[in-house]
Amino acid sequence: MHQYLAVTSNGLENLLVDELTALGISNAKPVQAGVKFKASKEQIYRCCLWSRLASRFVRILSEFNCQDDMDLYLATSAVNWVDQFHSSKKFVVDFNGTNREIRNSQYGAMKVKDAIVDCYNKKNLPRPSICKEQPDLRIHVRLHKEKAILGVDMVGSGLHQRGYRPESGRAPLRETLAAAIILRSGWNETKPLLDPMCGSGTLLIEAAMMAANMAPGVNRKKWGFESLEDFDLELWTEIKSEASVQARRGVKKTDARFFGFDNDERVLKTAQDNARRAGVEDLITFTLGDAAQLKRPAGFENGVIICNPPYGERLGTHPGLIALYTAFGAQIKAEFGGCQASIFSGSDELLSCLRMRADKQFKLNNGALPCHQKNYHISDRTVESRDDAVTETVVAPDFSNRLKKNIAKIGKWAKREKLDCYRIYDADLPDYNVAIDVYLDNLVIQEYAAPKDIPEETTKRRLTDIIRASIQVTGTEANKVVLKVREKKKGRDQYNKLSQHAQTMQVNEYGVKLIVNLHDYLDTGLFLDHKLTRRRLGEMAKGKDFLNLFAYTGSATVHAACGGAKSTTTVDMSNTYIEWAKQNMQLNGQIGRQHRFEQADCLQWLEKESTQYDLIFIDPPTFSNSKRMEQSFDIQRDHIQLMKNLKRLLKAGGTIVFSNNKRHFKMDLEQLEEMGLKAQNISAQTLPMDFSRNKQIHNCWLVTHKED
Repeated sequence: MHQYLAVTSNGLENLLVDELTALGISNAKPVQAGVKFKASKEQIYRCCLWSRLASRFVRILSEFNCQDDMDLYLATSAVNWVDQFHSSKKFVVDFNGTNREIRNSQYGAMKVKDAIVDCYNKKNLPRPSICKEQPDLRIHVRLHKEKAILGVDMVGSGLHQRGYRPESGRAPLRETLAAAIILRSGWNETKPLLDPMCGSGTLLIEAAMMAANMAPGVNRKKWGFESLEDFDLELWTEIKSEASVQARRGVKKTDARFFGFDNDERVLKTAQDNARRAGVEDLITFTLGDAAQLKRPAGFENGVIICNPPYGERLGTHPGLIALYTAFGAQIKAEFGGCQASIFSGSDELLSCLRMRADKQFKLNNGALPCHQKNYHISDRTVESRDDAVTETVVAPDFSNRLKKNIAKIGKWAKREKLDCYRIYDADLPDYNVAIDVYLDNLVIQEYAAPKDIPEETTKRRLTDIIRASIQVTGTEANKVVLKVREKKKGRDQYNKLSQHAQTMQVNEYGVKLIVNLHDYLDTGLFLDHKLTRRRLGEMAKGKDFLNLFAYTGSATVHAACGGAKSTTTVDMSNTYIEWAKQNMQLNGQIGRQHRFEQADCLQWLEKESTQYDLIFIDPPTFSNSKRMEQSFDIQRDHIQLMKNLKRLLKAGGTIVFSNNKRHFKMDLEQLEEMGLKAQNISAQTLPMDFSRNKQIHNCWLVTHKED
């Protein structure tokens, strides 16, 4: 008998012990991410063929202290490799782990490879060759601190590769993990099983193979132990033939039934093909369907629902996923009273949207991602309907009530003002630290960075509640809710692009049409707190030469042009925003030579510009250190120098509308007076109703020549 290591995922060790015990192993002991045991040749062949949870089995050839590369080389050299495999076989070394001296796994693998090859050279035998792509054998090394395990992999490619799913159809849920989820779900073959979001069908296929008592490795074509010197072909042929017969009989014999649903027809076809290759296509009924509208199939009394819903960016946005989990939870409670459900997800916050209390829960990893599996008993529908009435009222009630009040007040005002875009919430309650803006029938939720003393799990849960409540209160479709995370940025970092595709829409603001982009940038192209400032500029601009500095997307220029400005000049450092400004102008029919656009550093442009203007609007950043600027800019420190340049460009009788968003900004009125300028603070007059709570959102000044 040899000693073996069964490798598995963290958290599945005890489950694997139970499986190996059922396969006839009497001395299985769990270790970190694995199980150690002794087995005969027949037993290890059966374990390789029948294990649903192990990713590989390693015959342990040596366990030793390993402080450095010399220890590694000598311990590997001590193994008689000639007894293990013939020199004609190709091999590769899988080296896992490092320590203080062996800091690189590739270096460790090279030392093991050298020792193995030297073993053959010393006996005047041809040296075996290395093959990383399709080796006959894999040598396994596990190093942790000063302890090392050296062995030969009995399997070859991982045991999760059952043979029914082609490489091109690889899904994120491995077959071994799917088997573990099923074993922990509470399902057995006497109950029907349903996966409402089945994807490529892995969960259903693994369960169907269990019900049919089909060995998971029955369809594999190649095994590592077939290349070992002590391989017993006759014994292996007998064991494999026995499993093949059992698989065919099991499929015909079982009464278990399985139901798979997915809303993607192409993915459903892949699932059907996988089931056919696995030999269980007759046991599974695949149907095109939406999980949020799932109905109980005939004969599904006391069945089990099991699924792995999307929980990351691979299948939708966070708001869309919240809506999916919420609708899915409501639907299974309404349709599947008396049944059980087992849901596996990488997000505990999304699982909370199901609004069900778990009877059992497990933690395990999907690759490197920590995940949760929760098992639920779905109460009788008549009882559950009363429960729903209660649970719906407890989702962020304080936030929901505040949002309703804000919408009732601000919504009426926005309708009177003919505004498509306005803010309905801005961190009104300290526990719900977001801003929420309406853009026609869309919501943009901007999450402010939470204080460091607030646990990450708490902020995630609160954000989930905010999104759920916002969708519920406003009635907005989930795919029209946009989530963004806003942190304190310096300069124009706030304008960084978030994605590479453009999704724009047109909105109206006081009769002016503007283009906004809700998805691709942190900001949308329109600063909503300045709507009154822009309207005022439109009223002031008739017949005047207008200059817009730090223009962003040129919305102020559009208001001025539509207000009858004789000419406009729009300056911004970003070519993207200059082009955006041009599109905004064209959308409103404002075209011609009188409208000038300059892509330039505004501070440098000011130094050189000589044209004078009647009306200047400038809304500089609080701070900027852009690589395209020659020096940093601080609005408090540098505003007087800015005013000196602006005064030179301001015509007699002209006006500068100066704004910034620095909290507690102090205008140096004395220096302004020495320069021959005077300033009037109009901040309160430019604060719209939807920003009335945030008096510091911006400050705004009218600056004119002193003699005017």
